[in-house]
This record gives sequence, structure tokens and C-alpha cells, in this order.
Amino acid sequence: MSFAFAEDVVSEAAEQVTEAVETAASRMTLNVGNNLLYAILGYLVVFIGLGLLMAVIVIVGKIMVAKMKKPAAETAEAPAKAAAPEAPKQLAPGSAGDVKLYDTDPRDAAMIMAIVADKLQKPLNELRFVSIKEVK
Repeated sequence: MSFAFAEDVVSEAAEQVTEAVETAASRMTLNVGNNLLYAILGYLVVFIGLGLLMAVIVIVGKIMVAKMKKPAAETAEAPAKAAAPEAPKQLAPGSAGDVKLYDTDPRDAAMIMAIVADKLQKPLNELRFVSIKEVK
């Protein structure tokens, strides 16, 4: 008797499983209208997200430009107020003016100026060096 009872239980379980599979399959079928609606909604969500991202980038860019202009305007006003007419310096005869040295030894700067004058085949007093900076 136990074998017959087991067959009945297995057959009932198999019937329930087949019914569940058939109802799940009927629920999962999509028609063309639903597929089109889901596609349109998906595209709409993506484009709205991209639009919001673009708006955030534009707003942050305008804020940064405004912040960069404000210190530049302040620094432009400061030298105008501080600039006072200075007496012109007396330069040595044949000199083209001062050279600003940034992280450079004066001896090295003199060698650089001599090399440039030699390569250009011009006298050193005809060349004007504004600044010399060591590149690290």
C-alpha cells in the first residue's frame, strides 16, 4: 500500500507543478504593445537622466567660472592701485635690461645666455633675455 500511496502523491505533485508552470508561462508572455511601452519608458528614463546630468554640469561650470573671475578682478585692481611711477634705472651701455632668474644660479644663466648668443651668431648686447627658469 505504501507504494500506491507514493505514486498518488507523486502524480498529484506533478500535476500541481505543470499547472504552476502553465500559469507562470501565461503571465510572462508579452505582446508587441507592452514591449513597445517598456522600450519607450526605458529610453525616456535614460534621456531624462542624461538631461539632468548635463544641467548639473552646466550649473557647476557657471559657478566655477564665476569663482575664477572674482579673484582675477580683485588681483587686477590691486596692482593698479599699488603701481606708482618709478624712476627709470640706469642701464649699462649696450644692456637690454634685467633678467629675472627663477631657480637658476646666475653662473648657469650667464652660460645659457652665452650659448644662445653663440648659436644665433649675434652679439650678447643685441639679445634681450626676460627671464630664465630651470625646468625640473
